[in-house]
Amino acid sequence: MINFSNIKIAVDFDGTVVDHEYPGIGKEKLFAFLTLKELEKKGARLILWTFRSGKELEEAVEFCKKNGVEFYAVNKNYPEEIFDGSVSRKIDADIYIDDKNVGGFPGWSEVWQMINPFELQQKEAEKLIISSRKNIFKRLFIRKKMSDENRLL
Repeated sequence: MINFSNIKIAVDFDGTVVDHEYPGIGKEKLFAFLTLKELEKKGARLILWTFRSGKELEEAVEFCKKNGVEFYAVNKNYPEEIFDGSVSRKIDADIYIDDKNVGGFPGWSEVWQMINPFELQQKEAEKLIISSRKNIFKRLFIRKKMSDENRLL
């Protein structure tokens, strides 16, 4: 399974997290916040990467916060970055989620499957099951061995 620890994911707002209603805030896209929260739980660093600025940006950040998502950084590579013209405006991320990509925005279910394919999830689950089976047999064997040793004493 993909190790999401410290993976930076740049996420657009309008048309990606919510429907286009700029400068207002549109309706939440299906599974947007659920997916973002799961990525955060897995250790991904989410960066809000949007055209918005000023009041409209503050409203978007607050909307996300009310829906349980607080971004690692907003229109920056890291929280402490100060834009002074010497830094590129391109966000340094491992994954970009945006409705303006080739082919448009596929939806959050499809994004989740692209980033975290079912086949990988299934293989990881199978490994855990096999591992837990081995652990059960080890514990049974150790208990029996300890029981046999105690009888000898």
